[in-house]
This record gives sequence, structure tokens and C-alpha cells, in this order.
Amino acid sequence: MRFLVLAALAPALAFSQQYRVTGSIPVGGSGGWDYLTADSNNHRLYVSHAGQVEVIDLQTDKLVGTISGMNRIHGIAIADDLNTGFISDGGSNEVVLFDLKTNSIKTKVQAGTNPDGIVYDPASQRVFAFNGRSQNATAIDARTGKVDGTIALGGKPEFPVSDGQGNVYDNIEDKNEIVQIDSKNLTVKAHWSIAPCESPSGLAIDKENRRLFAVCDEKKMAVVDADSGKVVATPAIGEGPDAAAYDPGKKLAFSSNGEGTLTVIRQKDKDTYEVVENVTTNRGARTMALDTLTHKIYLSAAEFGPAPAPTADNPRPRPSVKPGSFKVLIVSQ
Repeated sequence: MRFLVLAALAPALAFSQQYRVTGSIPVGGSGGWDYLTADSNNHRLYVSHAGQVEVIDLQTDKLVGTISGMNRIHGIAIADDLNTGFISDGGSNEVVLFDLKTNSIKTKVQAGTNPDGIVYDPASQRVFAFNGRSQNATAIDARTGKVDGTIALGGKPEFPVSDGQGNVYDNIEDKNEIVQIDSKNLTVKAHWSIAPCESPSGLAIDKENRRLFAVCDEKKMAVVDADSGKVVATPAIGEGPDAAAYDPGKKLAFSSNGEGTLTVIRQKDKDTYEVVENVTTNRGARTMALDTLTHKIYLSAAEFGPAPAPTADNPRPRPSVKPGSFKVLIVSQ
């Protein structure tokens, strides 16, 4: 009987306190940040930082380059097959193409208003920039930089993912939806309500099991069938999430939460997902990138000063970032 009890407890014990902050990479400088992206094939981490992208070598955890000359960066997408990266510059309403080997800028392409989330879709060899203020997506030929079309979304887009099979998905924050896009025909295939998930931001995908992971307000993650749009589970996460990730090697989903936690979730059975731990990180560490080769997670973080006084245009101002304190946290097992 004792053996049976221990055997039943073994899966839970195996996940107890596995992840922790194991280091950090100092970056310094000033200004805020948004998304960061890991290129596991080339051992590079691309970190948005105000008007530039910091380039970090993932084998040495050292800053090895900077891509500058932009205004307000949101996201970075990578096309290893084309040796090209893509940066969404929300302040200039542009997508910036750069060379992965030299970090030099190739060209700048006009997008919609405030391009934010960005993703490369290998099935169509297009990059999709999701424009927050114009509520549409700009589809760009990743080989030539030519704009192939604009897709109306009917709401404010957030983070996108591609399934590599001709579908691009994006959270529609103000509609509590996920939109499914045909990446080859540049048409919207479906709008899916993901209630009770509200204000979805970060999004990740389990391509093998066809599941999407949308992180939302009210401390919820919506696990969504990528073919039907059905919400199959709503596991609890931390407060203030802005990014999600899925590790296909570990079969774990993650939510980075602004409160200073990283929620780790695993699939228990077909439609049951459970929280296995909440890792303490740093307050404000709300975005992350996952290196699928090493299974390490990287989160942008900094120290904060007082928030500026509220105004009519900005009733809930964010605290100021202390100059020189910007860094990237490393979370691993």
C-alpha cells in the first residue's frame, strides 16, 4: 500500500521546485522594454530595449551586439532559413529587416499604426506585423520586404504565433478573442471567443497537440483547441501576465507575470492542465523567451523608482526604470 501511495505522489514530487532563477545578464542603459526572442539555432537572444535591440550570445550569456536607430520597439521575429530578423518599431510604424549574421539593417518597411506583436510564418515565408492602433495585420514577403497585403482584425491585436502549417493565430485583446488567419490567402478564417479569459496578451502554441495558450487578466490562462477554437481548460496563473511560452521538449507551458512570478503548467491528460509551480522572479518581469535547445527561460527585468503623477492621458503611469538596472534573468532547472 505504501508503494502505491509513493508511486502516485511521484509525478508531483518530480516537479516540486524544479525551476529557479539561476543567473542574470546585465545590460544597463535606460528605458523600458517589451518582447524578447530566442533564436535557438544560432544561440542568440534578441531583447527589445526602448529604441534598440540588445543581442546576447546564449552560449556565453554575454551582450555581443546592438541594433539601433529605431524609436519604440515591441517585438522581434526570426527567419533562420532566410538569415533575416524582423523588428516591429511601434514608434515609427515600421518593420525593420536585419541580417542575422552581421546585425546590420537591410531595409525598413512601412506597416500599420503601432506594429506590436510580430511572427514569421515558414509555410508562406511571410512575416506578419500586428498593428495595435490600426487594428490590422501587415503581411510582408520575408524574402523581398514587399508588403503582400493588410488584414483587418476587428479589434486590438496582441501577441501572434504560427503553427507552420498555414495558420497564424493572434489574441484580440479588447474582444477577448483569438483570430485564426490563413497565411497564404491572407484571410481571416475564424474569430473565437475565449471566455472566461479577458484581455488576452501573450500567446504560445503546442504544435503537436494543437493547443494554444493565451494568458489573460484575472489570473487565467485559456488553453484553446487550435482547430476548433474550443476553450478546453483555464488553469490559474499569476497577476499581470504579458507573455506565454511552450517547451515541446519538456511539454510544459509558462506564463510570465508582472507580479514577479513565472507559472509552470503541464498537461495532465487530454483536456486537463495543472499548475506545477510558481517561480519567484522579479516584479515587472512580464515578458520572456524560451530557448528550446537548453530549455532555459529568459525574462527582461529592472529596478524601479516611483511612478510619475497620473495625467488625463496616462491615468495609470508605470514606475520609472532606474538607469543602469536593466538586465535579463535566467530561469532554469
